[in-house]
Amino acid sequence: MQSAIRRSSPGVARRGATFQFEGATKVKKDPIALKHDPSDAEDFDVSAEGLERAQRSRLIRTARTALGISQAEFAERFHVPLGTLQDWEHARVTAPDYAVAYVRVIIRDPDFVAATVA
Repeated sequence: MQSAIRRSSPGVARRGATFQFEGATKVKKDPIALKHDPSDAEDFDVSAEGLERAQRSRLIRTARTALGISQAEFAERFHVPLGTLQDWEHARVTAPDYAVAYVRVIIRDPDFVAATVA
């Protein structure tokens, strides 16, 4: 694969000369934990990491909905940045272990946790 851009220094590109990308992109192949359903055109394979992210997402979302509060209310009450909470709930980002532990404590005694972090 060749490009019509020449790099003269880091971050600077010039038109004209070509330079070769060797082995530029390799797709990371995670082991498949859950195969797609061939009868469902919209289904897809799920990696072990994707499955873990989804399970953590579900735990966080169900904890919040069990309290009957919105994402904004949960974020404010338990001092979690709203954008971070949304990323975790939508499985855009894997919630770290400490966040999962925090949510499990919230599930056990939400009033105590809210009073403690207030």
